[in-house]
Amino acid sequence: MMKTFSPKPEDIKRQWYTVDAEGQILGRLAAVLAHRLRGKHKPEFAPHVDNGDFIVVVNCEKIKVTGNKLLQKKYYRHTGYVGGIKETSLQTVLEKKPAFALMAAVKGMLPRNRLGRAMLKKLKVYAGPSHPHEAQKPTPLSL
Repeated sequence: MMKTFSPKPEDIKRQWYTVDAEGQILGRLAAVLAHRLRGKHKPEFAPHVDNGDFIVVVNCEKIKVTGNKLLQKKYYRHTGYVGGIKETSLQTVLEKKPAFALMAAVKGMLPRNRLGRAMLKKLKVYAGPSHPHEAQKPTPLSL
């Protein structure tokens, strides 16, 4: 009888990858990133262990969306005051904080618990072509 393999923290080997988001579609890129952050591409995947990789995304201000999402997709937040709901369109978000749109998309595809929050910390998103993670020697990831 075979025992079920459960990865231990010392079994986990994390890699660093860079992804160029220029010309990529927002939701499709987010789905691939969430898959990699969870570690589902590895044979030793376990749903209760964070064994995903680190991913550095550059050029996220050049990301694309299909259809009328630039005007129709809304992000909501609440100030805490009565009637204090604020809404922002995707177009405004991409102009002011382009990294937020990708982070929010990936966050929605990760588990809603401590493990999901730990996975999201391994995603580094930058609007321009440069990033401060050269010391980790990230390898380019082709999508």
